[in-house]
Amino acid sequence: MFTAVLTRPAGQSAGLAARLARDGMAVLEFPLIGISAVEDDAPLRAALAALETYGLVVFVSPNAIDHALARLEGAWPRGIPVGAVGPGSIAALARHGIATPVYEVLCPRGADRGDAGSSGGEPDFGALPGDDTAASAGQANGSAGAEEGTRFDSEALWASLVARFGEQGFDGRRVLIVRGDGGREWLADRLREAGAEVDYVAAYRRVVPQPSSEAWSRIRALLAGTPHAWLLTSSEGVRNLAVLARAHLTETERAALARAPFVVPHPRIAETARELGFDRITPSGPGDERIATALRGLSASSRASLDQPAHASPSAHSRMTDSNHDSPRTVPPPPSAVPPLPPNVPFPYDEPRRRGGGVLLWLVVVLVAIATGIGAYALNRKMDRLDARMAARQQALDTQAAELRLKMDEALASVHQMSGQFSQLEGKLADAQTAQQALQKQYDDLARNRDDWTFAEVEQMLSAASEQLQLTGNTQLALAALQSADARLAALASPQALVVRRAIAQDIDKLKSVPSVDLAGLAIKLDDAIARIDSLPLAGEAPVVHAAPNTAAPATASSAVAGEPRWKAWWRTVSAAVGAELRSVVAVRRIDNADAMLASPDQGRFVRDNVKLRLLSARIALLSRDQTTLKSDLQAADAALTRYFDGSAKSTGTVRELLKQVGDGAASVQAPDINASLQAVHNAKAGG
Repeated sequence: MFTAVLTRPAGQSAGLAARLARDGMAVLEFPLIGISAVEDDAPLRAALAALETYGLVVFVSPNAIDHALARLEGAWPRGIPVGAVGPGSIAALARHGIATPVYEVLCPRGADRGDAGSSGGEPDFGALPGDDTAASAGQANGSAGAEEGTRFDSEALWASLVARFGEQGFDGRRVLIVRGDGGREWLADRLREAGAEVDYVAAYRRVVPQPSSEAWSRIRALLAGTPHAWLLTSSEGVRNLAVLARAHLTETERAALARAPFVVPHPRIAETARELGFDRITPSGPGDERIATALRGLSASSRASLDQPAHASPSAHSRMTDSNHDSPRTVPPPPSAVPPLPPNVPFPYDEPRRRGGGVLLWLVVVLVAIATGIGAYALNRKMDRLDARMAARQQALDTQAAELRLKMDEALASVHQMSGQFSQLEGKLADAQTAQQALQKQYDDLARNRDDWTFAEVEQMLSAASEQLQLTGNTQLALAALQSADARLAALASPQALVVRRAIAQDIDKLKSVPSVDLAGLAIKLDDAIARIDSLPLAGEAPVVHAAPNTAAPATASSAVAGEPRWKAWWRTVSAAVGAELRSVVAVRRIDNADAMLASPDQGRFVRDNVKLRLLSARIALLSRDQTTLKSDLQAADAALTRYFDGSAKSTGTVRELLKQVGDGAASVQAPDINASLQAVHNAKAGG
């Protein structure tokens, strides 16, 4: 039985397989492309969440539609046109609720009239960016109603898009292309040339499947001589077949595979197959119906070759078939059988002589027949040997050609890589030359005007010193910068340099006269005050002083010495102890702030944290010489200490004294400036 080998991805050949089974053909599904989800779908989800920002979304295949819309949250937004390539994509969009007239679906002419009801998935389209498989209208969903010559690829989709938007309609429009991982850039290049902003997002990825050992066993049985034909619906599938064949088939089996008949729906797939050494290629045209028709024709040709007479050798039949054409030629019928000899005419002699002549005649006929048979057998054996030699030579040539193609591909890849590296080196060389020219120009400028460079350097030094002086008040750093600038200007003999040096000398005297303020010491005092805050007693936490108990022994002893009765001494001792206890129960203190007594322990912790934050802010203001903020924070911290803490405690007084010392020490800090020197440098550069 004739067998059709279907190489579409798993689960996408059910409709075609059923149709071929009805035609009496066996079907072997041997997927050459595997479809799986992307490893990271975050970019896909982000693009789907921002669909409102795009003016057009193009799906390259039903696989892209199914994987992308499975991750879409909510319904497809109306008003965003959707681009699709063929009937399979149109049917996939309809399954997800995206169809005309509710949505605007753009597709090549005739795609919306395809056989959407056939099963199987539409193959990926290398004609679109993102998929390196070529197909026309012959998609898995088919296009039985498509006209002859109809194309479902990126060129046809581009024509439909131009007809819808016009040549100038893409200027500034954002276009999202949902595809697989990698592929052609033809449509994206056309959109960018028209002014569109194109974004890619991968919805799935293609992998090379690993057929089972049982599948390879069936393939080897077919290559051994069973009539069969292969259906290849993508260029990537053809390349995967070549890779898998080199890994799993012997040299003889690969030679048989190269001579096997192939059915392809698009010329681009045929070109790829011929480049890889497959020479019996039949372009079927678009649609499952046309694919089935091509396979039926190959099946009929196979049966016709099997039904030939026994004397017609296989080698003769192979010579009567043009393997470089799309389908085998019809084998001419064998020549008719040799007509029988006419009946013998009796001679006018006697009977014995007639009998002897007839025996001799039959002997001659038998000898001629034997000689003819021996000659035909020898000729047939010779032709078989010649065919075997030709086949071996053809196989060797095919192997050498395949190896040569692989080497050429590797060489081309190396050339492309070297070309890219050479381009990068050229770019780096150009950058280096540009940098060298810029440095040379700067050097020339410096060489032409040494005084200008010196003034510019002095100005930069003074500007940096002024900024440090204003930010940190570091007079020593500013003084060193002024002295260094004066030393640089001393080498110049221009009048402008003398004017600038005079201004610098004035600023040096100003900085030397500034009193030295120990900012580090003041900051240490603030740190000490911050560390003491947690140990300060709050106003409501003052300890109660209890009276020490009195012993009755001394009183008794003294009464005994004085001769006083013992019960009187005992009574006096007891009454004194009771009075002391009563006096310790009630304590009278002066509290000026009633809120301090009502503060809970949690509120007390917040009070301490607030005071510490104030002191930290004061420390920052001290180091940055912000007198206003420093004074405000110190006053706020002192007010909180007075209001909420026990003022009679020695530790509280110590902290307040530290704050007073910091405030008095920082009051004399004045940030000087060196504006006179900066102004003099500006005037000197301006030629004043």
